Amino acid sequence: MSKFNSMTRLAALGVVGAATMMMTSSIALAANKTLTIGFVGVTSGPAAAWGTSNVRSMETLAGIYNAKGGVKIGADTYDIKIENFDDQKDPKLAAEGMQKMAAKSIHYVVGPNVDDGAAAVKPVAEAKNIMYFPYAFPKELYTKPASNAILGMVANYQSGPAIYKYLKDKKGVKTVAFIAANESDSLSQRDGGVDVANKLGLKVVSSKTTYQSDTVDFTAIVTPIVKQKPDLLVLSGANAANAAKIIKAAREAGFKGLMSAETAMDAKVLMEGAGDKADGFISVGGASTPEIASDEMKAFVDAYKKKYGEYNDESNTKVYALAYIVETLKANPKAINDISEFKKTMDSFSAPNPYVKTAGAKLRYVGMTSFGQKRQISIPMVVTEYMGGSFKTLFVGEVD
Repeated sequence: MSKFNSMTRLAALGVVGAATMMMTSSIALAANKTLTIGFVGVTSGPAAAWGTSNVRSMETLAGIYNAKGGVKIGADTYDIKIENFDDQKDPKLAAEGMQKMAAKSIHYVVGPNVDDGAAAVKPVAEAKNIMYFPYAFPKELYTKPASNAILGMVANYQSGPAIYKYLKDKKGVKTVAFIAANESDSLSQRDGGVDVANKLGLKVVSSKTTYQSDTVDFTAIVTPIVKQKPDLLVLSGANAANAAKIIKAAREAGFKGLMSAETAMDAKVLMEGAGDKADGFISVGGASTPEIASDEMKAFVDAYKKKYGEYNDESNTKVYALAYIVETLKANPKAINDISEFKKTMDSFSAPNPYVKTAGAKLRYVGMTSFGQKRQISIPMVVTEYMGGSFKTLFVGEVD
């Protein structure tokens, strides 16, 4: 072999070696770890909007994180993966879903969306070392000795007093009636609402009317309430599909008063089910308004719309759960595989709130007033009025 050929061969090998080193280096740089966050909740049936909003918010935010190169937690960078389980609003399936999360060594789960489901997963979460973020209101989930559940939204016993007082002071409401689904979460919200109304000096003219969640025609159910002529009809624990049916039936029966709910709604569902009969309906909205939304919140909404072709105002609230999990893990990387470290961090945790432009707004855990321990995420309490196909902000508050 000639000296020239030998030199050429060595040069070629050098190029290949350098290229191989570059490729290896690139692969090493690109090889993020994976952090899997679970979701167990309802994404099918009449209440599907609640859980669908959760899943879509989580998937959208995870996509944003991953597109930026992942999330730096301690010395490692993680891509975020969402593991979904539809519990079909069935407590037994919810418990099964949480077992599946445990089998996959998932320590952080968002959901379930209803009281029965949240109660059903509690023993599993506590036995399998899972922190979970329910959208359910029973205080026993968040008070000692319970410690694994973190309320992901504003509860009815927190928003109800604010809504009723506003309507009493601003709209002259003096009498109120309640209607609830014959389910534990709706009945619990009704009882809490009745208690709040009584404490505010409102006269409760009807509170025993219930319905089955699969009711199609509410005319016969709401007519006796309409005859009582309450100033306010409260739809306790109603999902958006049933709320639309109740609103339509009440208006067609001649009801002229106000209607409200302490649950979040989907404007599209209200529009499709009740049309302009839903105008004036008051509910707890997503934790953002055009007035306080930051550029990051607007970017989230744009990414959500691009991914799914539409947006649910409730996702203004649902965006927060994953953000809280990620930011708390950043504050204490040891919590990735040890939820006791997560719990230790919660009491002192504070991080900038990226979704509002209010100066000094923070992500922090609250709930001392309601639960005696910090087992609730702090989000703005936005109360909205449906009008012309979208929600308009009535007022914004906060929970301690």
